[in-house]
Parts: sequence; C-alpha cells; structure tokens
Amino acid sequence: MRVLVTGLGTFWGSRLAQQLEQRDDVEIVVGLDTTEPRLPLEHTEFVRADSSYSILARIVKAAKIDTILHTHLLFDSTSSTGRALHEINVIGTMNLLAAAGAAGSPVRKVVVKSSTLVYGANYKDPNSFREEMSRTSSPRTEVERSLIEAASFLRDFAEDNPHVTVTKLRFSNVLGDDIDTVFSKALRMPVVPEIFGFDPRFQFTHEDDVEGALLFATTNDVPGVYNIAGDGTLPWSEVCAIVGKPRVPLPPLLTNWAVEPLRMTRVIDLPPEMLSLLRYGRGVDNRRFKRTGYRYNYTTAGTVDAFARGLRLEHVIGDKQPSYRYQSDVETFFRHSPAIVRTDP
Repeated sequence: MRVLVTGLGTFWGSRLAQQLEQRDDVEIVVGLDTTEPRLPLEHTEFVRADSSYSILARIVKAAKIDTILHTHLLFDSTSSTGRALHEINVIGTMNLLAAAGAAGSPVRKVVVKSSTLVYGANYKDPNSFREEMSRTSSPRTEVERSLIEAASFLRDFAEDNPHVTVTKLRFSNVLGDDIDTVFSKALRMPVVPEIFGFDPRFQFTHEDDVEGALLFATTNDVPGVYNIAGDGTLPWSEVCAIVGKPRVPLPPLLTNWAVEPLRMTRVIDLPPEMLSLLRYGRGVDNRRFKRTGYRYNYTTAGTVDAFARGLRLEHVIGDKQPSYRYQSDVETFFRHSPAIVRTDP
C-alpha cells in the first residue's frame, strides 16, 4: 500500500502514520498538513500544504498513492472560525476527492474520519441512530453544516467512482489519556457542567478504538458508512460519578448566554453542539461495523472507567511526558545523511 494521510500535524494523523510505518504491507506513507507532525516518524514523508489541500492532486500522481486516509475534518466549532471550518471540512474534502477521482488517478481507497455530530441532538431523536437515518432537525452550527456538506460530496464521489472503496467512519464522543476533546476538557474541570433538569445518555469511544477502527478500514475493504461507538450508554450523572466530579447546573433557558462568563475567563469554551448534547444526548447503533469483523476494545462504560483511572494516575504522578518538536533539518540528517550508520538489511 502507498498511503497518504491528511492532517499529519493533528493527534490522529501523527498517531496513525506512526502505526502505518510499522506494517509490512505499507510501502510508503506521505503526510500532508499545514503544521508539523506531533510524534516522531521514521519513514513518513511530510509535505506542508495549505488547509484546502490544493497540492494534493500533484502528490497523489507523483507518489502513486493508492490509499487516502482523511483524518483532518474539524468537529469543534470553538477551535476555528466559520470560514476556517468551511475551508478545511468542505474545500479540503472537495480537493481530496477531486484528486482521488481525476483521470488516471491511482487511488483505489478513501477512508474518512467523521463524527456522529452529523445526527445532531434533538428531543425528537430516536433512541439509537442507524447509519441510514437522517437527523431530526436542521443543523444549527457551522461545524454541523460543514460536515453534512462534506458528507454529500463523499456520497456523490462513491456513486461516481465504483472502482474506489470509500469508507466513512462516524465516531461518537472520544475519551482517552492522550487526546484532548471538549468532553475530556469538561471532565477534567473541578466541577463539571450540566443543564438543570436534564440527564441525557452518552456514548463514548476510546481513543484506542478510534485508532483501531481507522487502521482496520485502511487495511481492509469495508465500503460504506459506519457508526463507531462503544457498546451501551451512560447518563451524564453516572459519567461524572465514575470520574469523581461534582456537577454544577446551567440554566435550561438562555444556556448559551449562561456559559459566556466561562468562555470570557477561558475556564472552558463549551461549543453549542456540546450544549445540545448536555440537553438531549445521543445514541448510535454500532452493529454494522462489528459485522465487518472489527472488535471493540472498550465499551462506553469501559471507556469512561479507563479515563477516570487515567485522571487518578495523572493526579498522583503528574502529566509531564516529554513533548516532541519536529525539526526539518534534524529529520533530514537522520533519514538521508551518509554519516548515519544504517544496520537495516
């Protein structure tokens, strides 16, 4: 396999490139992003590009890429402006699919990391969303609109290019020791927010299952759309109890205004899509991906419990892991300098 990973400068892009490097069935890995890798990589070639990935078609052709792993969709409306969300989620996906579908393109597989945010969160929602179901309300935030627009492009691409295996994975809320998400940030606070009168059900995916599911889809042919989430759901009150955090209620009316002091003081920025989840929650049916042969390492309860154990350990020993900083001159020296004694056969 000759794999191109988008979002190499993100947590997931760097982590997946690191795993792909270790596989015997992967010949080359090329990573694309506006920022440097977050983890040390031995063989992955890093290409700096703009957020729209306008150079992607040239890279695909020159490196004979047959598999694209698209990890760079944004799911947090507080992380970027509306314009940046559209540039990365919509324009970036359009350019990626244009490169994959161009005449003579060597691409035969596209795997996209998406989110269950596409279903929204509403009082009319079913108990559990299946992949073919549509959301019950119109999208209210820019991040939701951009994900839905990107999904429509991907669906059209799959129909127009039946020779390409197209896999889209919709991940539920992610928790883990190494990844920062809006929920992990909230659960690390001394007091965790809730909305008065609401105790919604939540479904979580462990960071190891995010990595595992993406690698499984990259190295196996599993076309289609799949929900990725740990078995079972937990009410928010029980999630907070497992983590050992007290809760502070937000008013059910004008909730977005009530959290503004938290945003202004930079205590935490709760995005509108998270406030909707704190009101209504969301559950998804994860059985379709299980039928492909993938086996989850964690249930929802297991994911929350593992996160809680990680927090307790972090409290005891601290969180002072050495950080990695990419330096192009150093990387070039170790990879290409004749001064390096290489023992590989």
